[in-house]
Amino acid sequence: MKWIKVHHYDAFSKLPNKGNPAGVVLNGGELSDEEMQEIAYKAGFNETAFLLKSEAADLKIRFFTPGQEMNLCGHATMATIYALKTKGLLGNKKEFTLETKAGILPIKINTSPKNEILITMKQASPQFREFKGCKEALANSIGLAGSDINDSLPILYGSTGAWTLLIPIKELEAFKRMRPDNQQFPSILKEMPKASLHPFCLQTYDKQADMHARHFSSPYSGTVEDAVTGTASGVIGVYFIEYIKHDKFDGTLDLVVEQGLEIDKDGRVMVRVSKSDDSYDVEITGNAVFVKDFDVLLE
Repeated sequence: MKWIKVHHYDAFSKLPNKGNPAGVVLNGGELSDEEMQEIAYKAGFNETAFLLKSEAADLKIRFFTPGQEMNLCGHATMATIYALKTKGLLGNKKEFTLETKAGILPIKINTSPKNEILITMKQASPQFREFKGCKEALANSIGLAGSDINDSLPILYGSTGAWTLLIPIKELEAFKRMRPDNQQFPSILKEMPKASLHPFCLQTYDKQADMHARHFSSPYSGTVEDAVTGTASGVIGVYFIEYIKHDKFDGTLDLVVEQGLEIDKDGRVMVRVSKSDDSYDVEITGNAVFVKDFDVLLE
């Protein structure tokens, strides 16, 4: 038996206990896969990040939900980089590369005019796939009716490192009515049974935001809802260009996505999408805040 220290940070917020909580373990290289999974389960966050040395990049992070390993996690990346920066473990370095199971991704650290640390993370190239399932069953699985879905926009699987189903919703008020039954998801998502669900709409509470969203986890993850989701916010920026503002896209798009308000975890993700040959470059920017440290016992 041994004790492992877990650092709790909240990402995409400047206020503790808002945004999206993540666990950060800085000595991941000393742990086996089974131990990482056990720590993530006992820590109980939607994701826990484990820092390792990399032979291919400056840093390496592995991401675990309580139920499985993920290829990429935006908010846990923000939390880890913020932890390293504020602990003085990155020195004055502002640009570096990060090895993940979604590829090697560039990271940049900037300071805002208010002297806040802002972390920018490039995501993997965007991919989309068609959803061929039942719209009514999909709506019912999150507590809505089929009429709540915006039929003028497509329901699509999207990924910039982690697959999620993007569901356009007509009205903002519908988000308060959402009650996910995650166990139904795999039978509805026949093309990708392990994908999460990401309902969104173009109405917002914050006038400075462009989109509102919630994010419901795959039951294989062992969690129900992700408070503020970096990877889904990134791919939805590309969706915004392709299906909403295609004729007005001038080469670069900046979006602010609000999320977490319905569960008292208000957070913001800044998204930048720029044209890159026949694809897009996707970056998300956010911040984080330290909450507390605690120890997990490995048995």
